Amino acid sequence: MEPNSLQWVGSPCGLHGPYIFYKAFQFHLEGKPRILSLGDFFFVRCTPKDPICIAELQLLWEERTSRQLLSSSKLYFLPEDTPQGRNSDHGEDEVIAVSEKVIVKLEDLVKWVHSDFSKWRCGLQAGAVKTTALGRNGQKEALLKYRQSTLNSGLNFKDVLKEKADLGEDEEETNVIVLSYPQYCRYRSMLKRIQDKPPSILTDQFALALGGIAVVSKNPQILYCRDTFDHPTLIENESICDEFGESFYFNGCLHRGSTVGLH
Repeated sequence: MEPNSLQWVGSPCGLHGPYIFYKAFQFHLEGKPRILSLGDFFFVRCTPKDPICIAELQLLWEERTSRQLLSSSKLYFLPEDTPQGRNSDHGEDEVIAVSEKVIVKLEDLVKWVHSDFSKWRCGLQAGAVKTTALGRNGQKEALLKYRQSTLNSGLNFKDVLKEKADLGEDEEETNVIVLSYPQYCRYRSMLKRIQDKPPSILTDQFALALGGIAVVSKNPQILYCRDTFDHPTLIENESICDEFGESFYFNGCLHRGSTVGLH
């Protein structure tokens, strides 16, 4: 793969008219290959002057006529980076989502990806579930598959996970996760209930039974979102592909899990 090239990872997961949907793609970041898949959270900067925000990859597709490789993502900003600013009602781990998803060509999305997140100080620092506690009977692999399937309407990510493993990359590299407010509350409750418990019981089944979310990543930052806002300048960004968004909204396709036919 050429350093500046893009390629799909895994088999197609759906068809709709002229669109072929995919689960992941590979690109190069600072000379190193990286794979982003549906449901991944990652740091981006939409323009050099914009603050760093979080993107959640929600849809990937190729328009067969034009051969355009496209993406749809949800963006999350810190309250202080929104027009209304931060106020006393905002939680310390809270982010606010842009009300409209952004459709961007893959070649432009990879230019947004920001690798230096050292100045991002927000979010609950989550301790990872002990790998040894998940090492028996393939529990860790089962948990990864469970997380992927629940995030992405039951799509099979086995081929994508294999490609990530072949690159030496896995879900442990996830640096940030955005939860819904109820998920965040359950997660905090789960953390409190397993404090000082022996590692032998910290399995994915135990955490899920408590209503929490088992995290296998290495100290990810956990945030939550419960509100949206209209971004005042995002529509002016030249990378946004409104022409594709209009056809997708018209056809009812721009929703995660709405692809058909090739699960």
